[in-house]
Amino acid sequence: MKTFKLMAFDLLTDDTIQPIRIIDGLTINLEDSHQSWVLELFIPNEYHSIFKTLQENNSVFDAHAVISFPDNEPAPFSLIVSTITEIGDRLSVLLKGSIKARRQKYAELLLQQLLEEGLSNDELLQRFQHDMKERPKLNRQQ
Repeated sequence: MKTFKLMAFDLLTDDTIQPIRIIDGLTINLEDSHQSWVLELFIPNEYHSIFKTLQENNSVFDAHAVISFPDNEPAPFSLIVSTITEIGDRLSVLLKGSIKARRQKYAELLLQQLLEEGLSNDELLQRFQHDMKERPKLNRQQ
């Protein structure tokens, strides 16, 4: 089992990315045969309804988590809400799931899509750098 600091967390719904402001967080690779991960988010109570709805519906949802260092690329997760514990005016949300396999050619597919948009050189570079970090879904991906 390996434990890592959770630096940032984004909830992915349809085509939107909802950043979740975390006060503190932990990511645990259980290193089991199912490649299971546990994420604990310590967050403001304002997110209670979002995670409660996901929990009540037994929803499997996608998320991006930045682990260990703020400049690391976000890791894509497929998760469920296991428990929600209120601690004063904050929440501890325990998530369970796995890292989603990334396409090996994400950079090439992203570049091709951006080139098709006809961006200028500066725009192309800025969008490429941004999208490599944020990892949005591509038209041809998944």
